[in-house]
Amino acid sequence: MLLTNLQLKQFRNYTELSLDFSKKLVIFLGNNAQGKTNILESIFALAMTRSHRTTNEQELIHWDCTEAYVAGEVKRGHQQIPLELFLTKKGRKTKVNHIEQKKLSSYIGQLNVILFAPEDLSLVKGSPQLRRKFLDMEIGQMNAVYLYDLQQYQKILKQRNQYLKQMAEQKATDELYLSILTEQLVEAGSKVLLTRQRFAQRLENWANQLHQKISQSKETLTIHYSSTVDFEGTDDLAIIQEKYQQALAKVKDKEKYRQMTLVGPHRDDLAFFINEKNVQNFGSQGQQRTTALSVKLAEIDLMHEETGEYPILLLDDVMSELDDVRQMHLLEAIENKVQTFLTTTTLEHLKNKMTVEPEIYYVDQGKIIKGA
Repeated sequence: MLLTNLQLKQFRNYTELSLDFSKKLVIFLGNNAQGKTNILESIFALAMTRSHRTTNEQELIHWDCTEAYVAGEVKRGHQQIPLELFLTKKGRKTKVNHIEQKKLSSYIGQLNVILFAPEDLSLVKGSPQLRRKFLDMEIGQMNAVYLYDLQQYQKILKQRNQYLKQMAEQKATDELYLSILTEQLVEAGSKVLLTRQRFAQRLENWANQLHQKISQSKETLTIHYSSTVDFEGTDDLAIIQEKYQQALAKVKDKEKYRQMTLVGPHRDDLAFFINEKNVQNFGSQGQQRTTALSVKLAEIDLMHEETGEYPILLLDDVMSELDDVRQMHLLEAIENKVQTFLTTTTLEHLKNKMTVEPEIYYVDQGKIIKGA
């Protein structure tokens, strides 16, 4: 998979921009706050229809404009696929091959991206919400059915929480309606649980290989999907649904008191272990960073295994955050394999490590000049 062209109109600090890419390594070089990250953000938005930096889409639109436009040409095998994203104050619109896509699941997955930024080094020690977002984002790109199941789950969860609140305020008393919502929640949520668990198992396989290589076979990495539903040891959907129902029944009174759903994928987490020791609680900063790097790089092979195409890698000023050993392993993992877009303030830490000739763009106050 290759991104061969990128076009921006009224996106962040770019009024109009068109770039063509011919190489596997593209570097955006410049000082901080010049617009380098905005380019990576636009590629991410083209793939995922939203930003990784903000939930407010208005921030993506140039300050004195009412709409923004991001487009790109994606090469997959022998196909050249034009993608378009329109952002307005009323919402967003997407097109594939110039045809509007009404469903998010019909659009996401056309361009697969993996973003690695300094904040991703906090994947291990950060909040559970960060790891749930990671799961949903990565699985959603590879699995349109998961994206649909997750959207259904979130929709029912919102309805159920609203009804629990109404019951607490004595504005609603229909236990039958609550049980119907519970049944619907379990049906959608169990599918989400099963897909996440299977993903965690496959991710562990690839991540452990990388982790052992970085640690020179001194450490074994395991990944555990930690759920509020005790379904470990089974991938039978009917059994998961039964256990999910049981878990909800146990907290029914507590949910009414707290006015929220207390069990399900929205409260789950990923746990990382090195040599059977919990990295989040007991790992050193170096172990936490190595784990995060192994997990992010493992996605490259996992996506290739799932889709038959390597994703595009976005490295946002992450090289300066890694020591020489981790930089070397990162560059080895991507070399001649994935198209990589990299932002940096200097080439000093890359000069002697790159074996492929990069395409370099100099970025200065929203203006981009291609290097010779």
